[in-house]
Amino acid sequence: MSTSREDSVYLAKLAEQAERYEEMVENMKAVATAGDELSVEERNLLSVAYKNVIGARRASWRIVSSIEQKEESKNNTAQVALIKEYRTKLEGELAKICDDILDILTNHLIPAAKTGESKVFYYKMKGDYYRYLAEFAFGAQREKTSKESLDAYVAASDIANTDLAPTHPIRLGLALNFSVFYYEILNSPERACHLAKQAFDDAISELDTLSEDSYKDSTLIMQLLRDNLTLWTSDMSEIDSSANAAPAAAAAPAAAPESEEAAPAAAPAEEAVKPKAEETADEPATAAAAS
Repeated sequence: MSTSREDSVYLAKLAEQAERYEEMVENMKAVATAGDELSVEERNLLSVAYKNVIGARRASWRIVSSIEQKEESKNNTAQVALIKEYRTKLEGELAKICDDILDILTNHLIPAAKTGESKVFYYKMKGDYYRYLAEFAFGAQREKTSKESLDAYVAASDIANTDLAPTHPIRLGLALNFSVFYYEILNSPERACHLAKQAFDDAISELDTLSEDSYKDSTLIMQLLRDNLTLWTSDMSEIDSSANAAPAAAAAPAAAPESEEAAPAAAPAEEAVKPKAEETADEPATAAAAS
């Protein structure tokens, strides 16, 4: 017996409460590929489902990659070989999830989107998942996924700038993740800072127009934009200081690896996964922001 749209949505909510996100994905995938435009609630459930599934594996990949670097620095070749094999397995899982949602976005959701808000939401998602692919890609594949991510973010930004207010949570979330793309994928801290600062300043100037419903979501994302700006400007200052002090630093090369190993913990903030609706959380509520 086939499951109705309403039942699939209900089962997705149930799976979210049970923290069974792979099942949440399957239920929302059935809804997303049915042909009709998704409601705000449905698109948020889809986003939360995939974000949880991909988020756990991205966190695992970062940890494993950090351990791999440490073992390489110790010349532990046997351990490095095992880690590389394990990392490759994780990358296969990441690629499968990304390819899955990107297919849904490209062939179903974006063509069916009718409002500017939904188009921004889906193009932003497309940019996000190509960015996740670019995080572990190399060579031509990294260039390809980076370009796809950039194109999607630009498309989302073009629509957001005309259809959404500077304080709109989706527009702010787009600026947050697009700036992370510039910083982490294109290695362009100047452009990342410019984009984040522009979005923050534009929102600040219209803060008094915020509705009560979106105030919490918008201000939380604005705080993340400011946190990233603080982190990035600090990093840029350290790089400038290191460059100016290069002759002195050259005398003590052994000190550099330790400070670099600590860097993964200071990854820039992105939009976080929305917690269960009944819970109060300090993290940004992605799904609520989209409404």
